Amino acid sequence: MIETPAALRPSVAHERAKSIMPSSESNTTPLPTFEVSNLSIWYGEKPAIQDVTINIPSKTITAIIGPSGCGKSTFLRCLNRMHELIPRTRIEGKVLFQGQDLYSPGSDPTVVRRRIGMVFQKSNPFPTMSIAENVVIGLKLNGVRNRTLLDERLENSLRMAALWDEVKDDLRKPGMSLSGGQQQRLCIARAIAVEPEVLLMDEPASALDPIATMKVEELIHELSAKYTIVIVTHNMQQASRVSDRTAFFYVGKLIEFGETTEIFAAPKEKKTEDYITGRFG
Repeated sequence: MIETPAALRPSVAHERAKSIMPSSESNTTPLPTFEVSNLSIWYGEKPAIQDVTINIPSKTITAIIGPSGCGKSTFLRCLNRMHELIPRTRIEGKVLFQGQDLYSPGSDPTVVRRRIGMVFQKSNPFPTMSIAENVVIGLKLNGVRNRTLLDERLENSLRMAALWDEVKDDLRKPGMSLSGGQQQRLCIARAIAVEPEVLLMDEPASALDPIATMKVEELIHELSAKYTIVIVTHNMQQASRVSDRTAFFYVGKLIEFGETTEIFAAPKEKKTEDYITGRFG
């Protein structure tokens, strides 16, 4: 038995999980947001993901953990087809999003990436744009021109990103003028401004100081009431604090997936135990 970290909170996924599709039957089991079956991905001849099968439930926070190079970010990016931007990428298997095949011939990657937003490891505000422009650029690129709607979405997104009170008087200042933590929350505001259904986060706090990290983690908790969130993290304490479920990857394979409390307190696999107790990684 592994001692449960003090910061580890009980999972509330079963309380928060709701069907993403309306149903007239209250006892209908909600569909997972993602159903991944026998997923394998190659970059050229190099395998990055091997035969991964996992269901990610809706309105929960799922943490992806594992050592560097184990396929965490590749798996995350395949959930909104971002990995296809890398040349010579090949995929086998199936990824269903709300029951629909993300990789079917009729699936538009642009639409997929709008519905499944992404926040990257390094905050990346557009350097020539103001704070306000950074938030609403996605809406404008999608043809939104209504000034009232843009202003409403700007304020709502910044409020959801816990940034409005800090920047409301400086909206015309460059996005790059903000601190690192503020820039990351600005990028989160930009991601949610287009109203996606899912947020993918690739180590969103790895470059931040402890106070900024705490703000981002608090924000993730708040956003999980509305979004399905999948977060890649190297930080075991962070995974235990923020997630409902945890998936452990090792050399491109999914070793174990389950409730975060169980993964950290009583993992079923020896490799999982060795990793979370610091024996390797």
